[in-house]
Amino acid sequence: MYIGIDLGGTNVGIGIVDSENKLIYKDSIPTKRENEFNDIIEDIIALISKTINVNNIPKSHIQGIGIGIPGIVDPKSQIIIDCVNLRWNNVDIKSAIEEKLSIPVFVGNDATVAGVAELVVGAMKGYHTGVLLTLGTGIGGGIIINGHVYDGFHGIGSEIGHMIVGENYYNCNCGRNGCLETFSSSTAIIKHARKLIEEGNDSAIITEVKGNLNSIDGKVIFDQAKAGDKVACKVIGRMTNYLAIGIMNIISIIDPEVFVIGGGLSAAGEYLISMLREKVSQKTYYKGMDVGKILLSDIGNDGGIIGAASLCKYR
Repeated sequence: MYIGIDLGGTNVGIGIVDSENKLIYKDSIPTKRENEFNDIIEDIIALISKTINVNNIPKSHIQGIGIGIPGIVDPKSQIIIDCVNLRWNNVDIKSAIEEKLSIPVFVGNDATVAGVAELVVGAMKGYHTGVLLTLGTGIGGGIIINGHVYDGFHGIGSEIGHMIVGENYYNCNCGRNGCLETFSSSTAIIKHARKLIEEGNDSAIITEVKGNLNSIDGKVIFDQAKAGDKVACKVIGRMTNYLAIGIMNIISIIDPEVFVIGGGLSAAGEYLISMLREKVSQKTYYKGMDVGKILLSDIGNDGGIIGAASLCKYR
């Protein structure tokens, strides 16, 4: 059995996953972000101990603890290099937990962990090489090559959201211009929709948000695009165009069997996927050549826990 921990900025989710990747128990506690590293670790250790005790499992039966975190992890030492949400820099959560519990600990970026979940129970199951793209506030990436996690020598090999795909009218939070997530994330399409409306373009989006442009979100934009609103269609057209460029760049380097689209914007469903498939097909440089399938994520809300537990096997 394995324990998976989904360490987020709001909650710490935990679960027990069996050898067939089935979640057999789950629990959660609030993440006390205001606390120092050692205090948060004590909370996590207490949660792990509670999970083991409640289920009457001998500690020797737990083969590993996997932890997914929203930050950059050194793939060799598994030290957390940077985790903005928790204000962590160069912290060793692996050693801190192993010293207390004497159970092997494996740490990975949350998008990488989600990619593992797709491999074992989701849309990537049955494939050997695939890429997960999570479209949310930013763009995360989880890369699986020949059945194993790939995150590069320094742990930033799957930072797909920071791939340069063009020149934009604003800079990324990383300080550079042209990152994929400044074109194709929810943040990006909200900014673009506001910009077009503020420039005087009429749109049903204005009515939908009752004139409050700060209330625009990804769902509103996609809903209005489906209804044929010109501004919304322009926004989604631009978003999918640059996302297709990013996908073609990945194909040029990795040539995966499958791409899985997850994150909040994936709720647009087949409308998004069919548009993306068409644009990727148009940009294929060897006409008639097959490229990786593009599928929707289907791991659900427990993917973070299942993926973290599975990290113990696929790291």
